[in-house]
Amino acid sequence: MIRMATIGTSTITHTFIAETAEVPEIDVTVAYSRTAERAQTFAAANGVPGWAAGPLDDLLASDAIDAVYIASPNALHHRQAQAAIAAGKHVLVEKPATPTAAEFADLVAAAHARGVVLLEGMRNVYDPGFAAVRDLLPRLGTIRRVSFGYQQRSARYDIVLAGEQVNIFDPAMAGGALLDLGVYCIAPLVDLFGEPPSLVARSIPLPGAADGAGAVLASYPGFIADASWSKITFSHRPSEIQGELGTLTIDHIAAPRTLHLTLLDGTEEHHELGIPRPNLRYHARRFAHLVASGDDPSPDQTRTLRTLRTMDAIRLACAD
Repeated sequence: MIRMATIGTSTITHTFIAETAEVPEIDVTVAYSRTAERAQTFAAANGVPGWAAGPLDDLLASDAIDAVYIASPNALHHRQAQAAIAAGKHVLVEKPATPTAAEFADLVAAAHARGVVLLEGMRNVYDPGFAAVRDLLPRLGTIRRVSFGYQQRSARYDIVLAGEQVNIFDPAMAGGALLDLGVYCIAPLVDLFGEPPSLVARSIPLPGAADGAGAVLASYPGFIADASWSKITFSHRPSEIQGELGTLTIDHIAAPRTLHLTLLDGTEEHHELGIPRPNLRYHARRFAHLVASGDDPSPDQTRTLRTLRTMDAIRLACAD
């Protein structure tokens, strides 16, 4: 049994706690927040038996926990994960694991030296729906076009329009659409096809805030891929992978549940995967397996590094 503390009290932490009920190897025993009132309230609301507040190092020094789940603002991930690793705790950190590839590489080296597991909670690449996408890919023939997108207008955008600052749009907290939603497009793109050799990208900066939306056009040998993301507009447009022999349509790039295959010969296949929509349990299971088995997490960490390097390149292109 992995005794886990959660760091952060956002909606994603609530969902993670509910999802780990399906992962018997993990027992969330402590909810941590900066203030005692928030920690107590969150723990009670989510059925967590313990809570902690105050200096994080006090929690990390406790022998009562084995691991932490970090779901704080993005800018805090590196420092908090670094402290947890130094204390000998395993770390499951929400996407993006860190704002930059260099920060994650630092954590990987520290985790390896300390002998603990470090894993990014990139939920879609561990989802069975993504495995189904991978299984259907060979039937498309030579890949020529890829188009991934995730547009979901944030309920907090109205606060930004009113001139106030919130963490998810705060550049000081590494907020913004690319790091929040765009990563769901870039991670599967890199996992399926590798890092793009070249790319161009543009974003829509918000006054006094981070990017509200953006897009990238990536060039690969023999095909091109585009990805788009937005927290200031919404769309239900599906994602696609187009090959010379067929096209695969994906209903939701962050949680594939309906796949439609159309082949050149006129064959059509509709795949309803029947998987529950919340999908944090799958990377939680991977984390539990790595902790229990002692298997090498390097392949998972390499994928995260490749994704973050691509995200770095996108930000650099947007700054031009």
